[in-house]
Amino acid sequence: MKTWLLFYLIFSTFLSFAQTPAPLAVNPSLRWQTDFWKAQWIGHPTAPIRSYGVYHFRKNFDLAQKPSRFVINVSGDNRYQLFVNGKAVVSGPARSDLQNWNYETVDLAPYLTSGKNTLAAVVTYMAEYAPFYQMHYQFGFIVQGDGDAEQVVNTNNTWKVYQNPAYSPVINDIPKLRTYIVVGAGDRVEGAKYPWGWQEPAFDDAGWSAAKPVGWAAKPRGLGTDGNWNLVPRTIPLMEEIPQRLATVRRAEGVDVADDFLQGKNSFAVHRNHKAVILCDQGHLTNAFPELTISRGKDAVITLAYAEALVDDNRQKGNRDQVNGKQLIGFEDQFVGDGSKQKRTFRPLLFRTYRYLQITIETKGDPVEIHDLMGHFTGYPFQEKARFTSSDESLKDIWNVGWRTARLCAGETYYDCPYYEQLQYTGDTRIQSLISLYMTGDDRLMRKAILDYDHSRFNDGLTQSRYPSADFQVIPPFSLYWVTMIYDYWMHRKDDKFVESMLPGITTVLDWHEKRLADNGLNGPLQWWNFVDWAKWDAPDEGMGGVPKGARKGGSAILTLQQAYTMQRISQVFYHYGKNQQAEHYRLMGIRLAKNVYNNCWDAGRGLVADTPDKTSFSQHANIWAILTDAVPVAQQKALMQKVMADPNLTQATFYFKFYLFQALKKTGMADQFLPTLKPWHDMLALGLTTFAENPEPTRSDCHAWSAAPNYEFLSTVCGINPASPGFQSVVITPYLGALQFAEGTMPHPAGDITVRFDKTPTGGLKGVITLPDGLTGTLKWHGKTVALKEGQQTVTL
Repeated sequence: MKTWLLFYLIFSTFLSFAQTPAPLAVNPSLRWQTDFWKAQWIGHPTAPIRSYGVYHFRKNFDLAQKPSRFVINVSGDNRYQLFVNGKAVVSGPARSDLQNWNYETVDLAPYLTSGKNTLAAVVTYMAEYAPFYQMHYQFGFIVQGDGDAEQVVNTNNTWKVYQNPAYSPVINDIPKLRTYIVVGAGDRVEGAKYPWGWQEPAFDDAGWSAAKPVGWAAKPRGLGTDGNWNLVPRTIPLMEEIPQRLATVRRAEGVDVADDFLQGKNSFAVHRNHKAVILCDQGHLTNAFPELTISRGKDAVITLAYAEALVDDNRQKGNRDQVNGKQLIGFEDQFVGDGSKQKRTFRPLLFRTYRYLQITIETKGDPVEIHDLMGHFTGYPFQEKARFTSSDESLKDIWNVGWRTARLCAGETYYDCPYYEQLQYTGDTRIQSLISLYMTGDDRLMRKAILDYDHSRFNDGLTQSRYPSADFQVIPPFSLYWVTMIYDYWMHRKDDKFVESMLPGITTVLDWHEKRLADNGLNGPLQWWNFVDWAKWDAPDEGMGGVPKGARKGGSAILTLQQAYTMQRISQVFYHYGKNQQAEHYRLMGIRLAKNVYNNCWDAGRGLVADTPDKTSFSQHANIWAILTDAVPVAQQKALMQKVMADPNLTQATFYFKFYLFQALKKTGMADQFLPTLKPWHDMLALGLTTFAENPEPTRSDCHAWSAAPNYEFLSTVCGINPASPGFQSVVITPYLGALQFAEGTMPHPAGDITVRFDKTPTGGLKGVITLPDGLTGTLKWHGKTVALKEGQQTVTL
């Protein structure tokens, strides 16, 4: 095959994902949704089933004519990517656990032809080098044809398999990076051992082995006696993939490289026995599959290193735009050239997160030609359907960066951060879900997350704090956030059967907390990690960070009030489903817990709720919860909120917990103060961050979607759009413009867009133009006045 054609085919396979449609809906009448599958899980005949390995599968088959429909169901462990006649079509499975192992359903007909066809797949099993988010059983791959015509591609011993010896793991260890990083190993690929063109129909696989079927039947969830791979259909769309060019070369040592190389317009060479280092800048943080294309360079070692930011000699990031006097210390992959004059493209098996990408090239006796370096952005295919503009142009920058932050923290699950963990934590996910609902209208990832956490529950009755995760972790307050996340979903979407299915799990979580109440009516000593916020707590005896006083020994006002907050909200859900006795119990318990905190922790002299009954420490957090739960009488809440905002001696909420501070501002009618609280977000932009960070400086992660909460607030607080009844069947709009002269916003609703425009009048009044979709009604509230709203457009002057 001509070199240019080979390169085109390799390149086009990666482009194909950008055009790949969502997986097909599963036909529940098909027998393999309710019975054992005819296809078999397959592996390698001799390779260890639970050791690191990268495997290629191939199946050649003939078709008398090009089909109009050719649907398959496909899955693998850990990860697979399927090619049809050399073109990448689908990858997966969507992240899950063994009892709910996802498979993808896809129509291959557009990629098939009459005559010979080839299915090919790469399956990766990372074993002990796997990311923490990757749950797994053993190496395996499966394809099940949907109908009689598709049975020809069912996995069995007619498939061929090859273990790729080119791959080995690159250990990106914690000591090197000096922080917690659990996204797995990097890839080292030796080009001389790689079976180039393995996915193409013309490839000669005569030397490959017959695949070995696994010794038990494949099955949908609920069948059989074994705990391996209980198959369930994927419920979210396929991830998108979009070509993305790096922006600029920031520095080059040992070789001259111009920016036009990054635009694919030029190549450069590094002569033999030489070292060159090139630092490239994407211009903003991204999640992408980098692709490096070279020729020649036998035994040349090319290292790709990725970082959110560069660091100085003290490992401090400083201004993210600056590179002088800084170095890149980050996650790495390696590619070793094979000396071929044909172009070779290296692409890691998993995506990488980076703003800065550094190439280190070390040649031996053969020069290397570097033809191209680019990326392919990947993530959940959220579409930005919301809009927000205002008289303060600087808020647009926060909106745009918040949107990027939310996007980079969403894939097959929500992520806490893409660079370090990619784990779906409940406390983060509650905030991320609301951002998704308001900015995109897409509730599928939120629904999957709720289900994931339900699947994570263990014998204590709590959910795990992060899931799916191969590393068990429990944060009891995060189980409560799972409950309130279900309440949020109930308020925003009419999905009664799904929400009702969560009630047993909710009960076990609330029972766990209720059983641990002490005689004084507050939480007693609590097990596990009772994280509240990365605030600077004065609680040295509480163990791990993020934990306030009273968690380990009992008496925490913060944790008790979060329990009250949860019970007060979820009681409404139980009433909705006719569970009146439980609902009343939770309602009264929520009131009682709030009262217990007031009786034990209210400091009349300071006019504040203390963190514990000994009244030696005070925080914004305890008082925010006291407002949100009415632990403090409503008439006193505004004065209390003013102290929360003004007293610097209180333990201050960080970016994460400011979400709840914003809710307390709204509840007390003080949300005109919301915009001034955004100074830390403006400060992050001034430091060159292109996503919002986990914490105030110095921060580990530069991308943490809990810090994208202002995007939700621009629509929910400034524009004031909120559900007034379950399922968002009606709307209440309570705008808080603060110092803005106008604000305009659009948010997607299940019935259509809600659009508002508010302008202050010269006399201090408010003029509003509100458009509601068909069938939606509600109310507008402003400065004690209420106006009924109807479907369609209406103009209101107050």
